[in-house]
Amino acid sequence: MTLLGFGEVVPGYDIRVLNEREIRAAAGLLFLATFLSLIFILFNGNFLPIKFVIPFFLLDLLIRVLVSPRYSPALILGRLIVWGQVPEYVGAQQKKVAWSIGVVLAATMFVLMVLMNTYGPITGITCLVCLVFLFFESAFGICLGCKFYALIYREQARYCPGEVCTPQSRQPIQKTSAGQLLVLAGFVAVVVLSVLALRGPLSSKPRPLFAPQVSSGARPGSAPAPGTER
Repeated sequence: MTLLGFGEVVPGYDIRVLNEREIRAAAGLLFLATFLSLIFILFNGNFLPIKFVIPFFLLDLLIRVLVSPRYSPALILGRLIVWGQVPEYVGAQQKKVAWSIGVVLAATMFVLMVLMNTYGPITGITCLVCLVFLFFESAFGICLGCKFYALIYREQARYCPGEVCTPQSRQPIQKTSAGQLLVLAGFVAVVVLSVLALRGPLSSKPRPLFAPQVSSGARPGSAPAPGTER
């Protein structure tokens, strides 16, 4: 149970709610920090950034779940970013379930990578799961962790983003025609064939735009041929 109450009381809603827009903004910020830290690991073997990101990630989630979402640093920053947008209210309880799952994942990463100073398949899979959760939340507004709410409480969540909790028929603008699916399939086929066909010609390393060009018969740094010096 949170110390200061979980969610906000908003007129017109009979349960506590949260602003989905600032939640998505906060998820995007956490995704960016985690993804950049992963890039440092993959290309430089530098684990220092992720060892700073994980504790702040865990602390932020603990504040949301145990204290109150209104005091989460990431959510506060997200609120400042989207302050000019009309709020989109979502049920708070399912977000608490999702963030509790995030606490477990972040705590696992904290123990293994920060306290024990280790890495392996467990940390890799856990980091990947966190990135997928954050990406789906920030990019699509889909809370994957919220799907566990119905399994735990045996009831349907209320006030979901995009009203996905309420059964409804799709509007005409949401329907996908056979022609559109063919275009998508054709585009994917063109991308795959292009990668296979042009991988060789396009794999050469680009040169600096303003660097002097080197003739095809000479190599950079090679000595001039005898008799050509002036």
